[in-house]
Amino acid sequence: MSPTSNLPGLPAHGHVTFLGAGPGDPGLLTLRAVEALARADVLIAEPDVLDVVRVHARGGVDTPLPQAADGTSASVDGPSASVAANLVMEGARGGRRVVRAVSGDPGLDAYAAGEMLACAAEGIPFEVVPGIAAAVGVPAYAGVPLRDAQGTDVRFVDARTASERCWGEVGASDGTVVVSTSLDSVAAAAGELVSAGRKPDTPMTVTIAGTTTRQRTWTATLGTIAQVLKQAKVLPSPDGGQPVIAVVGERSAAAQRDQLSWFESKPLFGWRVLVPRTKEQAASLSDQLRSYGAVPHEVPTIAVEPPRTPQQMERAVKGLVTGRYEWIAFTSVNAVKAVREKFEEYGLDARAFAGIKVAAVGEQTAAALVAFGVKPDLVPSGEQSAAGLLEDWPPYDPVFDPIDRVFLPRADIATETLVAGLIDLGWEVDDVTAYRTVRASPPPAETREAIKGGGFDAVLFTSSSTVRNLVGIAGKPHNVTVIACIGPATAKTAEEHGLRVDVMAPEPSVHRLAEALAQFGAARRAAAVEAGEVVTRPSERRPGARRRRAAAP
Repeated sequence: MSPTSNLPGLPAHGHVTFLGAGPGDPGLLTLRAVEALARADVLIAEPDVLDVVRVHARGGVDTPLPQAADGTSASVDGPSASVAANLVMEGARGGRRVVRAVSGDPGLDAYAAGEMLACAAEGIPFEVVPGIAAAVGVPAYAGVPLRDAQGTDVRFVDARTASERCWGEVGASDGTVVVSTSLDSVAAAAGELVSAGRKPDTPMTVTIAGTTTRQRTWTATLGTIAQVLKQAKVLPSPDGGQPVIAVVGERSAAAQRDQLSWFESKPLFGWRVLVPRTKEQAASLSDQLRSYGAVPHEVPTIAVEPPRTPQQMERAVKGLVTGRYEWIAFTSVNAVKAVREKFEEYGLDARAFAGIKVAAVGEQTAAALVAFGVKPDLVPSGEQSAAGLLEDWPPYDPVFDPIDRVFLPRADIATETLVAGLIDLGWEVDDVTAYRTVRASPPPAETREAIKGGGFDAVLFTSSSTVRNLVGIAGKPHNVTVIACIGPATAKTAEEHGLRVDVMAPEPSVHRLAEALAQFGAARRAAAVEAGEVVTRPSERRPGARRRRAAAP
């Protein structure tokens, strides 16, 4: 319910926020947009826009899709616009807080303007949250600045509604022209500009799927763009409406695009990378991959279950509270989670760690402890592994250590490296099974087909068990897929399963593994550019992939 609906003297209406979702990259949403989405009772947007904004909406938000008369999902044009307008008014009349999200900026959306007028006519309060317009955001991502130091004049044209007079005015200008059009109409728009007076050799860039990892840009001239697209075998989408942003002008920096194309030249641009971890485990790794331009796809290969006999864990936790241990060592995020759940079961919190030294095997495990309210006393200064932890672990000293025992909660399949090392340092170890790791359920059929059929460009293997489990639940990755392994043991397991290892991390860290994959991608891209070849992804090397790529929206 809107806060305004219960105030004396105000109409019992809700509130509408007209929100610009930007040109496609979810990262381009404004902070104000994120705030509005978090408060929405109703979120109304066409499917492509909904995919961009839904992640910031609160749980349980109503998301009615505008439907055409035949029951199919509507587009932003024609009769569907009135359907969306009706949904907006219906939600507001019911006293709800409505967010109407549109592509780009609401101020450039003619239908949004009509919906604002309808709200004003009924006295429904509304606000506008601007977004980045595609005509501005897409050239920026394509590496095509619209103005130069001399202050180039910039004109914007929507080819779908441009009149003959409009074409004549921009044709007579020598400034930069930004044309919003569709893939089917690029050549026609170029022809209009030539007919209006622009020279056929005027530079032109054409970008499809701008600001997304499907973005592609071609550089040509007004006279050659049709031939360039034909030679690139770029096929229109089935409805011919694939949006395009074209930039035309002598000073539009098209000639310098090879130096300015920061987005499409990212080392893993557009690569679909399979990460065999849950979303929670893979969060920071997936963010790192996105920074390289990749599209991470998390597929859990291991499921975590409680130990078959919980008594050992229960005794250890009670011993921790009663002072049985000098140290507790966490070797994974899952171990932190298991102990935390057992604490909560007993009504305990982080204060139970008072007087006990806490060790974490690496940064992610340490972060999980901090989230629990515990600052670790020991994190490896070098390699983030059991061996790295032992390098920094102090030997038992009966003078300074009143207690000689370490509590080690870990997985049922963990190696004995840490236990043996701690014993060698003089410590007694309670090696406790805190959780069991079992093979996860198979991923959806579509994902399994992509793995076996070469739909992924790379797979990151973070342990030998992820190799065995992924092959077991989904099949062996296609031979075009780049295989990246976290260390020699994982690489050996991959090779035993018939996989060619292309990348290995310089040290056993998931972040160094992602970094190594990015370096591999950058070297591959540089080699293609030096050879004068088209830069392609590994998955585009399989039969029929180029054809599918050209037709993709």
